[in-house]
Amino acid sequence: MLPTVRGVDVASLGFRTDLSLLRLGGTTIEERGDHLVVRSSHNPSHWWGNFLLLHDVPTPASSPGWLDRFAATFPDARHVALGFDGTHGALDDLAWFAARGFTADAQAVMTTSIVHEPRHPNPDAECRTLRTDEDWVQSVDLEVRSIGQELDRAGFRAFAAAKAVTNRRLVEAGHGAWFGAFADGRLVCQMGLVTAGPGLARFQTVHTDPGLRRQGFAGTLVHHAGRFGFDTLGARTLVMVADPGYVAIELYRAVGFEEREVQLQIERPPATG
Repeated sequence: MLPTVRGVDVASLGFRTDLSLLRLGGTTIEERGDHLVVRSSHNPSHWWGNFLLLHDVPTPASSPGWLDRFAATFPDARHVALGFDGTHGALDDLAWFAARGFTADAQAVMTTSIVHEPRHPNPDAECRTLRTDEDWVQSVDLEVRSIGQELDRAGFRAFAAAKAVTNRRLVEAGHGAWFGAFADGRLVCQMGLVTAGPGLARFQTVHTDPGLRRQGFAGTLVHHAGRFGFDTLGARTLVMVADPGYVAIELYRAVGFEEREVQLQIERPPATG
């Protein structure tokens, strides 16, 4: 029998923990037979809070119909986001979408039951939870610096601010914590760790200031947050989803994470201009 998210069968550990965290933040999940509708009415600009999770990767013949179903389900959405449940797969499985301009991802779902200190910790990093209003303002600023400006997304700051409100509510409700590495009082790296099922805790929102990468901040903070997960949240397994082609995956491997599954998804951002 597959593990469930409140009665909904989801094979993928990556999507299962995604859905658990989204639900804690107020997202609704509706079962529609061959797919799930994931809807975050409180933050409609959150692509991966408003998507369809299909039980399987569709055939090329049936793929156009899924785009139509997404449009019918989210008529006001300017983006498209489809996830595909399962534990294995490759980018080749998403070739139909990639050929039509969608961004196709085969993410690495990683787990660990122990965290090691990084090879090169940053001794100057002040690692602690986000606590004050100013901390959360800095959280939004850091996300905009690390992602929003790179992608030049219209309205990205509004999205990041709405997400920070949801994250803070999760923390204040006792579901986990958001951590920051500070240098001279400035937030330079952040990540969340939230309970995502019995014995599971899921990392979220790993961002490092673009001008301060490769200086040990992220590895130091992952280790600090991981210890919190085991010692305070009572987790037995930590879950991380990472881009297998990005350098950060080596950092996660170095502190103890190993690839367990593949998470397949496609997206198309809102048109610009």
